[in-house]
Amino acid sequence: MFSSVNRWSVISAWLAVFVTAASIGALSGISVTIGAGVLWLLACVMPPAVILMVWRGAPPPTVAEVLHAVEGHD
Repeated sequence: MFSSVNRWSVISAWLAVFVTAASIGALSGISVTIGAGVLWLLACVMPPAVILMVWRGAPPPTVAEVLHAVEGHD
């Protein structure tokens, strides 16, 4: 199910949700202060940064997998 999801699509969806929420808030007349702007910036930037650091991809093959692959070629 999650094999077709890559990290860039997750980050794009995350940023789209926060931009949409910020736009709705600004259009409804909520005052945006410096402190609220900093919190919005952190909420938009930190989770994608963590996703980029944590979501690395496939792990390297183990020694057993490498040896099994070599034995299969004989």
